[in-house]
Amino acid sequence: MIFLPSSRRHLLLAVAILALILIWRSSSSVPTSISSYVLHQPEAPPVGIHVPLTDLKHQILPVVNTSANHLSPPSQYFYDWSNDARSKSSNGTFQETLWSQPILNPHLEVLWQCPLQANRFTNHIRLHNIMQNISQVPPQSAKLETRVFWNPTIIALPYWSENQYLVVSRIVTEGNHQENVICEANVCYTGSSDDIRSGEKPCTDEDLQYLGPAGGLRCAGPPERLSVPPTPAERCEGKFGTYVDIPGFHDPRIFYSGKGEPLMMVNTQSRYACFGLWLIDLRSLYPRLPSLFTSSPKHPSLGPLKSYPTLTELTRNPPSTRAPIEKNWMLFHPESGESFVHYDISNPRYPLKGRTFAKVIGDGLTTVNLTDPLEIPCMPDIPVNEPDEVKKGGTWHQATNALRLVLCDRSDKKCKRTQHNAVFFAIVHRKHPNYLRLPLRYERYFIVWGASPPYSMYGISQHPILMANETASGWHMDENWDDDPSNAVIVAAHKARHDANSTDPHGGKKYWAYFTYTVSIAWAWGREAEVADMNMGYLDDEVILAIGIDDKAQGMARVKARDLLQCMRACPGRERFGGKEEPA
Repeated sequence: MIFLPSSRRHLLLAVAILALILIWRSSSSVPTSISSYVLHQPEAPPVGIHVPLTDLKHQILPVVNTSANHLSPPSQYFYDWSNDARSKSSNGTFQETLWSQPILNPHLEVLWQCPLQANRFTNHIRLHNIMQNISQVPPQSAKLETRVFWNPTIIALPYWSENQYLVVSRIVTEGNHQENVICEANVCYTGSSDDIRSGEKPCTDEDLQYLGPAGGLRCAGPPERLSVPPTPAERCEGKFGTYVDIPGFHDPRIFYSGKGEPLMMVNTQSRYACFGLWLIDLRSLYPRLPSLFTSSPKHPSLGPLKSYPTLTELTRNPPSTRAPIEKNWMLFHPESGESFVHYDISNPRYPLKGRTFAKVIGDGLTTVNLTDPLEIPCMPDIPVNEPDEVKKGGTWHQATNALRLVLCDRSDKKCKRTQHNAVFFAIVHRKHPNYLRLPLRYERYFIVWGASPPYSMYGISQHPILMANETASGWHMDENWDDDPSNAVIVAAHKARHDANSTDPHGGKKYWAYFTYTVSIAWAWGREAEVADMNMGYLDDEVILAIGIDDKAQGMARVKARDLLQCMRACPGRERFGGKEEPA
């Protein structure tokens, strides 16, 4: 008889149970697919091995080694929309509705109105709002500031903040390295108290010394250097070969996400090509923001969660659509809390042509292009036979971030936010080169698109927009100010004092803010909006535009959204099939 100690008897029982489990597993079937949508899975196959989407059974999205093997998730994870623009009749044919054409949408009627006439020479609409200067010299500064600041980008701080705005600016450096600084800032006003906005203080003599007679935006404390870690470039070839050695990020844009996260998008070396676009939460860089965002007097909270606590690069898919240098992308954030990245508006240089945007699905990864395939292109092209030389050769470029807008007045008690009266808007530039192919001017246009799926383009400005003291380069002074009554008075007074054959200048307004471009837009300070609503506004809310001047100065302007989005041209909408069956 075999004798086993008591402990070994338990071991023998465990071995027997393990053998039974192995026999049962070997006889059972193993599922060939995973029934749930998994964002993370084991490491992707090595570079060069293609995994057909059909092999994934539309269930798994690889996220590792995204540079070479990023596949898009199945379409049910893009967005849901109910085909409001087209409905299927009882006989199986598709019927167009009024909503398939923006011009017929009653909520958009305010966009087509033209209260101001365009200049007969330059074709610009000149607003009554002025552009004001920005100064990084804080009050009572004992240090002489010799640095040159440019390319400003601005967001308003919450209404309970001690200061009004957050400003990020680039610094002109002596070498190739890039440097950017941040400060909190306030606006001072000049002139009549009738022009004062809520919370503003009159300009002091020192303010006017640094800002000029029109006042403007001035840092409340010394600007602090933004420290963002460098990123390596995967590949900078040919004419971009020297870019790999340029340290520091450039072209920052700051804005709020749909959840109220203060984000900064920067252009720096890419993991996928030469230069790409990265996101980071400003609360990770500027220590005062976390406590500020959690101290609302009406709705104390922990603040919005950080989606981008560290630098996160945005992607573009499929990889064949990526360019060596990516720039000027913009994010937009529907009320659902999702995020989308808008890549192009018209005729990009690479395989996808026309408008392209994609959904951000986490960790910077994106879907393929989600533009409605039936959307008719909206961006007008300048004819080849255009007789005006200063209008030839222009190209469209995205310029700023996007803001969400409700198409009614905040002051109107009947105004209610719905999915039908909400839109996004942003600024695009029409870039015109000179005979050396260098930028002659950037014309400021606004585009508007839907805030709910399929996010269709609604309209674009018929005429470029100028501020009251801004000049359109490429035209003479008398042409620029032809539509300005005050300039006509100055000219008449000058002619009365001089001989009719005098060769003196005509005596009108000069070239003001001659070469300008808009870097970012934000809802202006003064609204009692909680952090979650900092990206959303109404027609009677003011927008602050951050403006670069001649690559060596900076300015800003504040204009009501209604005035910015006037006299727009309606986009053609979606293709129609005349009642026929939708093609396969």
